[in-house]
Amino acid sequence: MNGFDMDSWKSNAADFAQDARSRAEGLINSIKLTDLLERKREEDKMKKTITTVLAVLGIVAAVAAIAYAVYRFVAPDYLEDYEDYEGDSEEDAEDADEDVVEEN
Repeated sequence: MNGFDMDSWKSNAADFAQDARSRAEGLINSIKLTDLLERKREEDKMKKTITTVLAVLGIVAAVAAIAYAVYRFVAPDYLEDYEDYEGDSEEDAEDADEDVVEEN
């Protein structure tokens, strides 16, 4: 009649319940860890995306700045030529007036 001993059944049931609790806690902890790792991956992916976008914008800004600098260096300065032209015409007009006065 040892097979139907209530004390052994109770101890087996208590051991089974404790084992079930520990396994359930382990399963819950692994699920929490998996969720935490998944969120961490999503955050890292977002950071990587933002970094890539900012890097591309920085490269575009650098290329635009270089292009503008080259344009300013290569493009002729028409205003400078215009100012020189005005100065020459005033001097020429004064010289022409002097020539007219000398002839008389």
